[in-house]
Amino acid sequence: MTADTSVAEVVQNYYGRTLEDASDLKTNACCCNEIIPERHRAILATVDDEVLDRFYGCGSPVPPDLAGLTVLDLGCGAGRDAFLLSGLVGERGKVIGVDFTKAQLDVATRHRDTHAAKLGFARSNVDFRCGAIEDLAALGIADASVDLVVSNCVINLSDDKERVFSEIRRVLKPGGELFFSDVFVDRRLPAALARDPVLLGECMGGALYVEDFRRLMQRVGFVDHRVMSRSAITIDDPAIEDLVGNAVFQSMKIRAFKLADLEDICEDYGQVATYLGTIPDHRHRFELDDHHTFFTGKPMLVCGNTAAMVQNTRYGRHFRVTGDRSVHFGAFDCSGGAPADAATGACCC
Repeated sequence: MTADTSVAEVVQNYYGRTLEDASDLKTNACCCNEIIPERHRAILATVDDEVLDRFYGCGSPVPPDLAGLTVLDLGCGAGRDAFLLSGLVGERGKVIGVDFTKAQLDVATRHRDTHAAKLGFARSNVDFRCGAIEDLAALGIADASVDLVVSNCVINLSDDKERVFSEIRRVLKPGGELFFSDVFVDRRLPAALARDPVLLGECMGGALYVEDFRRLMQRVGFVDHRVMSRSAITIDDPAIEDLVGNAVFQSMKIRAFKLADLEDICEDYGQVATYLGTIPDHRHRFELDDHHTFFTGKPMLVCGNTAAMVQNTRYGRHFRVTGDRSVHFGAFDCSGGAPADAATGACCC
């Protein structure tokens, strides 16, 4: 990569020309090994092999309860996740797929109408747009117009990540959700590694240092993001392994909400949340994040932020929350999860 070559040019070349399909990848950073829910598998069975073969994702960033939503898929590529989301939101919903690699979008567009027909839809509910995820306004995506933003191993490819997250917050409706998977690293990479063409293409050169990510999210207004899951990244190429040295990479799935009343630490207001078991395909439990599993009918002490996440979002109709913020009891005890009648609360950190 020369000084005159932009990150965007490197990425477009890698995904538009270098990679023919997922088997050409040199690491598992852009591969998804998660167990796919049965309902998702049924929808993916309707997706053409040409689309599936060009899928480069590091997770399955698809939350539940999507019927009728407007969903924005950042870096949709050949459309695999967009077509999955299309089936989940249903004919009343809408999916907008954004990517700046024309070769990938050409594949997605070619299969759009036939996929809608396979789902039994009168017309496609997917709209593919070619452009930069850093400038969604240029693509006609208005303020507070989207219920959910997803992205699958793409934000690391941007050289202006703060603008990406600022745009995400702008287009989300109040109470809207960001749910994405991406590659993270345990340190800041040297500039030479961060601009290496292969590392960039493999989603590692632009990996977010976890602490810089935390600071970035607070700056743009996502003061409390939640980790859903973590997965180690393996490197199958000795040359790349030698190049990155001791840097440790992992894929992480992240959830955040556009909520105005979140605080930068967990605060205790004596609130209790009870999951009603009404989210489709989640009859027995609902996982808010990697340390909040709500069991149907079981009250749980929660901090003010967690209470807001399950009360002031689309999940609110599936929870009963008692208590408000009229009385403050200090910082919330993050020593571990606890039922409502225990002395300590559930960890929110």
